[in-house]
Amino acid sequence: MKKVIYFSLLSVVIGVLLMGCGSDEVQPRAINEETDKCPVCNMSVMDNQFATQVVLEDGLSHVFDDLGCMYVWLDENPDEEIAATFVRDYNNEEWIRSEDAFYVYNMDVKTPMAYNMISFEDQASADEFIAENEGELIAADALADHDWEMNHEMMEGHGHEGDHGHGEMDSESHTEEGESTH
Repeated sequence: MKKVIYFSLLSVVIGVLLMGCGSDEVQPRAINEETDKCPVCNMSVMDNQFATQVVLEDGLSHVFDDLGCMYVWLDENPDEEIAATFVRDYNNEEWIRSEDAFYVYNMDVKTPMAYNMISFEDQASADEFIAENEGELIAADALADHDWEMNHEMMEGHGHEGDHGHGEMDSESHTEEGESTH
């Protein structure tokens, strides 16, 4: 009887250990629109198709409002131990590992910080977007070499048409006539 109990207990322990091995996969965390701020631009991060995320080896994660902000942060923090990076599918907003996504660069796409890069879970979706809207397909492994420049023209015009919930982008106040004052 002791052998049966011992064997059953051993089976349970092995089962728990094996299940634990599969749960070590790094996952993105949920975005809290009330408290999450992009560490690059300090804007609120909306829970939408533009959000990205870096998960560090120690479990800490950073969320970004724009893919460009994530790449600026990665460039400025080369010594961080990264467990995984995630982007969102432009169509369905599902999280995707950034290395598995397909990217489209289109100067007319309004992203929160005007980096104009969007991500897709499959190449067919990216190709379909390009066929309908134009743009350039960018491979995931080419993003590190991409010129992460903001579209300054769009940032000036972003001025709150196309605003993705970020509030004021600068310290301007507006008069009743619509003129900007500093």
